[in-house]
Amino acid sequence: MSIFNERESGIRAYCRVYPVVFDKASNARQIDEDGKEYIDFFAGAGVLNFGHNNERMKKAVIEYLQSDGVTHSLDMHTTAKRRFMERFVKTILEPRGMPHKLQFMGPTGTNAVEAALKLARRATGRTEIVAFTHGFHGMTLGSLSCTANNYFRGAAGIPLEHVAHYPFGCETICRDCQLGCGLESLEQMRALYRDSSSGITPPAAFLVETIQAEGGVNIASADWLQGLADLAREVGALLIVDDIQVGIGRTGSYFSFDEAGIVPDIICLAKGVGGMGTPMAMNLVKPEFDQHWSPGEHTGTFRGQGLSFVAGSEALAYFEDEELMSRVKANQQTMAQSLAPLAERHGQIEVRGKGMIFGLDVGNGDRARAIVDRCFEAGLLIASCGTGGRVVKLIPPLTIPDADLEQGLEILVSTTEQVMEAA
Repeated sequence: MSIFNERESGIRAYCRVYPVVFDKASNARQIDEDGKEYIDFFAGAGVLNFGHNNERMKKAVIEYLQSDGVTHSLDMHTTAKRRFMERFVKTILEPRGMPHKLQFMGPTGTNAVEAALKLARRATGRTEIVAFTHGFHGMTLGSLSCTANNYFRGAAGIPLEHVAHYPFGCETICRDCQLGCGLESLEQMRALYRDSSSGITPPAAFLVETIQAEGGVNIASADWLQGLADLAREVGALLIVDDIQVGIGRTGSYFSFDEAGIVPDIICLAKGVGGMGTPMAMNLVKPEFDQHWSPGEHTGTFRGQGLSFVAGSEALAYFEDEELMSRVKANQQTMAQSLAPLAERHGQIEVRGKGMIFGLDVGNGDRARAIVDRCFEAGLLIASCGTGGRVVKLIPPLTIPDADLEQGLEILVSTTEQVMEAA
């Protein structure tokens, strides 16, 4: 550990939660340098939807490298990029009747959000963005302005302006919520925009996560998402969905908003879109808004990641039939059934989840941290999120074997019982 402790920046975080040196990984398991195995319910914060070292992707990447394929191309045309784009359009966009353009920026989710904000302001001529309570959208200044967490915002060093935060429309109102969430919050916003003496003008865009992963696994209701889309159209604002952590199949469909029946103006993707953990970020933009860009006006060095295009193309193969998504929906039932008794036995616990992202709200950050620490000792990697770190978050690879999922859930339930009984 000496090199990390002596030379790596003190800003490092996840390694403090998992204080070992990892050496190998396969699908839903990681192995440290001492040979201890861990079931991975963290999956790179949602990057590894298809598991560590996915065999199909690994084979494709090795073949591409051995053929001297282009590994970096800025935004020049390559065969790898063409194959990814053609497959994405055919597999994801055309079946949904979506005309969206693909804009690549690199290499992380916050880059996608920054580009979306910039374009929304350009297209509308407006400055203000509406984001939502408990949302997380990234760490660069524009994205951070939309992020609600005060701990992250406090590191900015300058005022974070031109963003207003309104209540998020949770599917189920959290026990201690005092924000007036739900459809009534949209009606209040609509009334403010309609009132010429309210002092509040319509925004350039509404930026929303359908499931607030870092915010505590808060799930927006379909009615609220539909109402938000209607409000955006009514006031001439763009609807931007940040699908970075809960898209790419995490909820049982490629996009997390599919069941709500909305078609966002801009969709921000990253994390799992690159397939096997290689960096990639992409926005899907309706053509009428994409035309507001001028060539080269938003640029970046790492937009042409050849290995991400290759692995990402293989990831798209999982959506050419229903096998994986059916499996995700079956795993949702397994996870829900395993966690439900905890909420029944302990009044302090709430369970929230959809597809293969679940949150176990245990009431305070100390309990959640104890659960995370004890699970780690027992060979399970999980993380905490939400206000004060009070929610234990489960985001295993979508490809996790049944035996690993069941064993991981057994560790989690047993550990949670121990912590709650000791509280």
